[in-house]
Amino acid sequence: MIHPQAIIDPSAIIADDVSIGPFSVIGAHVEIASGTSIASHVVVNGPTKIGRDNKIYSFASLGGDPQDKKYDGEETQLIIGDRNVIREYCTFSRGTVQDEGVTRVGDDNWIMAAVHFAHDCRVGNNGIFANNTTLAGHVVVEDFVILGGFTMVHQFCKLGAHSFAAMNSVISKDVLPYLMVSGHLAKPHGLNSEGLKRRGFSREALKELRQAYKTIYRSNLTLKDAVVQIKLQLESQRETNPQACKEVAQQLLFLEGSNRGIVR
Repeated sequence: MIHPQAIIDPSAIIADDVSIGPFSVIGAHVEIASGTSIASHVVVNGPTKIGRDNKIYSFASLGGDPQDKKYDGEETQLIIGDRNVIREYCTFSRGTVQDEGVTRVGDDNWIMAAVHFAHDCRVGNNGIFANNTTLAGHVVVEDFVILGGFTMVHQFCKLGAHSFAAMNSVISKDVLPYLMVSGHLAKPHGLNSEGLKRRGFSREALKELRQAYKTIYRSNLTLKDAVVQIKLQLESQRETNPQACKEVAQQLLFLEGSNRGIVR
């Protein structure tokens, strides 16, 4: 399963059924789990852990030194989960000791050509990253996020679950869960309604999310006052329905934990 013209460091730990194409280089302290396939001309530097059943295409460079001037040779990691598709020319950097020292990529992500994940990014599950998407350092991407081609995300930003960014978006602040944004700089453009419908969100959940969106973005309230208004609405609903729109509650939790402020 390993081509004779591949170069494998003796310290690499590779499952028996991993396939590695010609001219690929697997460096020291790399672990690759069962079922993963690596095409020709791929470079994986360590310490890096790659999970099961990933498909990595030619000219990807994974586990390189972080592009951070503070980096001084410390041992940091890249950890990639299971069943990811990583297309040509992708670059994922290891973490830095100024953060957790780990760049993490979850499971079941579809990562198209020339995507860059910088040091200390934390990417969740089931994301779609179109060609030339770039995440700067320390970016957090929650589950089911879709980023259009050539989207750029500023360092330390957080993208909430089920959010969507159109192509060529430049994101410099946090994006609420379930939101759709676009532009340079990115602005809100309603809910990611079509994506939520496809993922089985109920009509009631969509209704409550739309109401919360109107309160935050179209009520002419300050953000602080909008949050108070939404909390009051949730409290009144919980008296008759204890499970009242957990999605809106998730948005509020995300908003209150935002350090950069939200796209608004």
